[in-house]
Amino acid sequence: MAIKTYKPTTNGRRNMSVTDYSAQLDKVSPERSLLAPLKKNSGRNSYGRITVRHRGGGLRRKYRIIDFKRQKADMPATVQSIEYDPNRSAFIALIQYEDGTKAYITAPHGLKKGDTVVSGASADIKPGNALPLSAIPTGTFIHNIELYPGRGAQLARAAGIQAQLMAKERTSQTALRRTPQCIRRLHGNHRSGFQHRP
Repeated sequence: MAIKTYKPTTNGRRNMSVTDYSAQLDKVSPERSLLAPLKKNSGRNSYGRITVRHRGGGLRRKYRIIDFKRQKADMPATVQSIEYDPNRSAFIALIQYEDGTKAYITAPHGLKKGDTVVSGASADIKPGNALPLSAIPTGTFIHNIELYPGRGAQLARAAGIQAQLMAKERTSQTALRRTPQCIRRLHGNHRSGFQHRP
């Protein structure tokens, strides 16, 4: 991810840096079939009373429907574009399957426009592919991990977050490390995406 630095034109600009979106993102409008309305609450509860102050305003957003389940097994999909998502810290990738279906997935580091991604136990170990934990080698860095089979990814979904597959056991249990202090045991048929470590 490219970092854009500013010249010290004011004291506030000195040493300021932000993410340079123009280097990685495609200048396309979002796929309309994958958008949903997003209602703002402006700090009000169900009675219409302000319960959290200083909320409200801002740019109107649409929610991008992300495919966290990746259930189209062994069907290749081509990455159409890498896009900005205002609702999450990670970028998203628009993919199109061979049957013409389009979906959004969270874009891991190293995924580019034109790449082919596959979901299934026989998929290669490369960024963008989704495999069961039992089919991933030990020591691999992964993201978008299911806590329960078929429910969709719930762990390691934000930008820059990854977990490491630490061990596998005969009882189809796998040990997963999210931070140096946190080790979690999961079943081997949970689905997960492969993350390239920069």
